[in-house]
This record gives sequence, C-alpha cells and structure tokens, in this order.
Amino acid sequence: MNFDQLFANFKNTQVLIVGDVMLDTYWWGNVDRISPEAPVPVVALNRKEYRVGGAANVALNTASLGANTAIISIIGEDADGDQLLQLMEQNGINTSNIIRSTDRITTNKMRIMGRNQQMMRLDAEMVNDITHELENQLLKAIENHIEHYKPAILIFEDYNKGVLTQNLIAAITKLCKQHQIFTAVDPKKKNFLAYKDVTLFKPNLKEVKEGLNINVDQTNLERMQHIHHVLKEILGHSISLITLSEKGVFFQQDEDSLIIPTHIRNIADVSGAGDTVIAVASLVYAATQNIRLAAEMANIAGGLVCEEVGTVAINQHQLLAECKALLATKN
Repeated sequence: MNFDQLFANFKNTQVLIVGDVMLDTYWWGNVDRISPEAPVPVVALNRKEYRVGGAANVALNTASLGANTAIISIIGEDADGDQLLQLMEQNGINTSNIIRSTDRITTNKMRIMGRNQQMMRLDAEMVNDITHELENQLLKAIENHIEHYKPAILIFEDYNKGVLTQNLIAAITKLCKQHQIFTAVDPKKKNFLAYKDVTLFKPNLKEVKEGLNINVDQTNLERMQHIHHVLKEILGHSISLITLSEKGVFFQQDEDSLIIPTHIRNIADVSGAGDTVIAVASLVYAATQNIRLAAEMANIAGGLVCEEVGTVAINQHQLLAECKALLATKN
C-alpha cells in the first residue's frame, strides 16, 4: 500500500455528514480547595475554549485528512450556533446548508476541567424530534447538495438529539442508493435499528448491547461474527465495524472478518474517538474498497486521539507516519 498516494487522494473525495452537531465548551481552571458551602471542589477558571462536537467533529476529522467536507444539520438562532458555525468555517467545512431554527437551541456540552480532569459537565440541548417542516427543509438541502457536489460518502452521525428522525433516515438512505453513494452510520440507541440498507454500520459494543438488548460476555471472533449476522438480518447492511474499547475493533464484510487489537497508547481521554474512527474508516473505504485496511487505519486513528484531552481531530501527518510504521508490511 502506497500510503502517501492514499492520503493524497483524500483531497479528491467529497464527503457529506448529516446529523447532530454540537458545541463543546471547556472551562479550564485550578483546584486548590473545597467549597465551604458544600463538599465540592472550587475550580478557579483560567480560560474558556470552544471546540466542535458530535457530527461536526466527524466533519473536522475528514477535513483534517484533506477531504472536501460539508455538513448538513439544524442549529438554533443563538450565540452558541454563531460560535459553532465560525469554528466549522475556520476549519474548511462547508456549512452553507446548515439550517437555523428559532424552535431549536444549539447543543452545548460545557465541561469544567481541573488538573486536566473533567470535574463536571453541563448539557444545554433539545432531544425531541424536529418537526415535519424541518424534516422537509433538511431533505431538500441534502438533495440539492448531492446534485451539486455528488459526494462519494454520506455519514449519518446520530447523537439522539432529534435531527435524524426515522422518516429522514429512510428517505436519505433511499436517495443515496439512487445516486450510488456509500453510506456509513454511527448509531445511538433511539434509532439503532432504523438504519436499514446502509453500507457500513459502526456502533460500539455498548450500543450493540443496548440496541439488540443482548448480553455480550465474550468478545471472541465467533461471538462477534454471530452479532454481525444478527444485525445483518435486521438491517441488511454490507459491513459491520464494531469498536471494542481497549480490545480494538471488529469488522465483517461477507465472510471476511477479524478482530484487530489496539496498539498500546497512553490514554488521556476517549472523548470523540468514535467520531475519528467512523471518519477515517469511511474515507479509507471510499478510496480503496478495502474494509480491512479501513479498519486497521481507523483503529490506529482512534487510539491516537485518545492520547489528547478533549475532542480533537486526527493529525494527518501523525496518522500517515503511524500507518507507515505499523501497517506498511501488512497491506
């Protein structure tokens, strides 16, 4: 595998991400004492930092790898929405089809950090499904984008915040099939079994347990193959890519399956690792049609971002170097 050529090819790939975007706010400070008012630490704030989260973090990852990236979602007419749009545009993400609604608020996850550890998280969000009117606006925006840009990949990024309704999921999947667009999904519990006929289905093991309401006491290859077949019977998808936390990732396409173990890392924070995995796996598979290579590279990328505190995008040069070092003799 010529990894230099593969990474160079990413810039010719059009990617569209649809789903729940959010703003990640970090309040950094020092903890030196316990409050006299209650047995809680007092965090003396030093700085505020804003990052993109949810579907926007997936977009940040594909854009960081050089792909032409657009995102379609719904946010509020509020200051958090202004901040989120600014951050995405600064990172080269096409936000021209983002819809702003006075009926919604922009999701903001506020993390209070002391000594590089999360002390508390405050979530401002709405989780009810969007209205039929907003569904129609969103679908029209996706149709227009597909006509104009002809994306190779559409990634559903579902955080159960109400943007991806079951009606929309079915309509978007049908549209992608008509245009022969590769579809990938990072599901959550609410719509877990709604993603029928997608190409790549990427839950983590916890989501599989919740979505199928099953116990998974062992993660050996035989057990994971059984889970793939159960999912395939329900969804009719092509590829399962299941992340297994510290045990790595499992993939299966037809009869080709494997558990790929993690590479040893100094884990600082697992926030956003799933976003990186689906971004890298989707981009590599779209470029190569090789799910084994896509899973290997996504596994490396997921580990790399866990070495950083908070949600961060994969560093293109770092990932390229790691792939050359770890995979050059395997692919």
